Amino acid sequence: MLLKVIIIDDEPLAVNVIKNYVDQIKELTLEKTFPNAVAASLYLCENEVDIIFLDINMPVINGMEFIKSLKNPPMIVLTTAHAEYALEGFELEAIDYLIKPISFPRFLKSVNRIIQLRNGFGKKDYFAANDRPSIFVKVDKKKLQKIYIDEILVIESLKDYIQIKTTSGRHVVHRTLSSFTNDLPNDTFIRIHRSYTISINKIEVVEGNSVEIDKIRYTIGRSYVNDVKSRIFNNTIL
Repeated sequence: MLLKVIIIDDEPLAVNVIKNYVDQIKELTLEKTFPNAVAASLYLCENEVDIIFLDINMPVINGMEFIKSLKNPPMIVLTTAHAEYALEGFELEAIDYLIKPISFPRFLKSVNRIIQLRNGFGKKDYFAANDRPSIFVKVDKKKLQKIYIDEILVIESLKDYIQIKTTSGRHVVHRTLSSFTNDLPNDTFIRIHRSYTISINKIEVVEGNSVEIDKIRYTIGRSYVNDVKSRIFNNTIL
């Protein structure tokens, strides 16, 4: 059975690229394209599809808002020029995240993943088997680095940049500490200082108004102390 595809993107060139790729894969059939999520929503009220190739940055309703509006979403592959939305996309159970310009080999890999899901097991089983969240960060103008969330120890502010310290290395990224912290799971990460966000699970020692992670001591900012200690000790009164 052919997989029914729609494309939602306000960039005609990007739409044409994906249309061309879809035409080359015999398991796919393109049903329709839409320049915005509003028009696509009306279509989905009366039609079923298997895959949506969805741009994130669009007028009126962006891709993330569109996903949240769907009660029973089909397989969704996000397409964007911005890597920083990857974590949120996977939290919304997008099947894949394609960075523009999208190459055909990368597109084919994504489609093969979807075909395997349809032939082997459902989406819930897929996420159960792939439940190690990760995020891609741009470490230079062209290179995207995959970082597993559970490997992050500390994120340090360096003015317009941040340094992400993990169990396997360090990465300098052009992001603010606030914006990156907002992209992380708030049940396991906490801002402890204007210069630091840490993984609660990686704390080894708490002493006074400081914590130790990977044998390095980090001071808890005065305005953060009560919240940080409450989170660390599960609201125990110290």
